[in-house]
Amino acid sequence: MSDARVTLLGVKGGPAIRPGSPMPTSHLVRMGGCTVVVDAGLGVSAGIVAQGVALTEIDAIYVTHLHSDHYLELGPLLHTAWTAGLDRPVTVVGPAGLAAYFDGFWAAMAHDIELRLADEGRPDIRGMVDLHALGDGPAPAPGGLSVRAMRNAHPPISDSFALRVEDASRVIVFSGDTAAMHGMIDFARGADLLVHEAMLTAGVDALCARVGNGDDRLRRHLLRSHCPASQAARIAREAGVRVLALNHLIPSDDPDYTADHWHAEVTREFAGDARLGRDGMTIEI
Repeated sequence: MSDARVTLLGVKGGPAIRPGSPMPTSHLVRMGGCTVVVDAGLGVSAGIVAQGVALTEIDAIYVTHLHSDHYLELGPLLHTAWTAGLDRPVTVVGPAGLAAYFDGFWAAMAHDIELRLADEGRPDIRGMVDLHALGDGPAPAPGGLSVRAMRNAHPPISDSFALRVEDASRVIVFSGDTAAMHGMIDFARGADLLVHEAMLTAGVDALCARVGNGDDRLRRHLLRSHCPASQAARIAREAGVRVLALNHLIPSDDPDYTADHWHAEVTREFAGDARLGRDGMTIEI
């Protein structure tokens, strides 16, 4: 087995889960001797331990933007790692709004935290989050890795980012949630793996009807803020990436749209190694 691998812990686009659906967005990166989480949607803690990785092994967590399917379980992930024995700071990098998120999370969990400090003698978790704001350019990274961020196209959110993660010999790029953008081609140039969000435009109307509690603004958001699968494939081809993995799938749980539909869109533009993401899929680099 390669010593560099990415596990797609959750591949669903959007925060809702239903019987039989995948889980929302999160990724586990093991590379350069480091263990890194990219996005922390619902189910991330269970997804990590299902891979045989202890939560106490996490070196850094990156949040690409502040939609709930990317950071809903961020606080609970760190709290659960703490109860599992975490005794050192973890680097957390994300949009500036994460500071307010942690203020609220610590306030919500204050009773439990204070009880465990007094009754169990644990270190104070509130001092164990090494929080950094994410912006265009180099980002803090654990030793052995370098990470660079690029603002992507995910309106109405402006602080939304793609990530390029590198060690001495390998490159992994995460598109984040984004419409198709030409700048992604250069950002992903020569990557060993591009993990790119993908949408089947034909399935959007049925998805909106299934959600049921929104109006036409949901449809407009999906169409302007996400990337058709064929365009993700075109980006992969023009960037010369070795492997393309589709994630943040829209729709992800509609039985009318199968793997054949996704592959038909991808093969129009990309003849290389393309993987349709599923929860728990590990890709060796």
